[in-house]
Amino acid sequence: MTRQSISLTAPNEEWLKNQVNAEEFSSKSEAINFLIKKARSQEEFYDFVRAKLDRGEKSGFVKKQTKEEMLAEFKKDLGNV
Repeated sequence: MTRQSISLTAPNEEWLKNQVNAEEFSSKSEAINFLIKKARSQEEFYDFVRAKLDRGEKSGFVKKQTKEEMLAEFKKDLGNV
């Protein structure tokens, strides 16, 4: 594992210390690695969702509408339920 030196703002340093003191993590390094892993996972999820949205938009299934037109259509459909 590579060793890094980072600078933290006072609130972030305090948060990290509190996490270690509360035994949520055994060290600041563990907490930072957890946060980075979580951010990477979230980024992968967003990429997945973006790809699905792009695929859906390109499928031609949905016609181009404004937000207002879509809302009116949804409301109309709910009235038919």
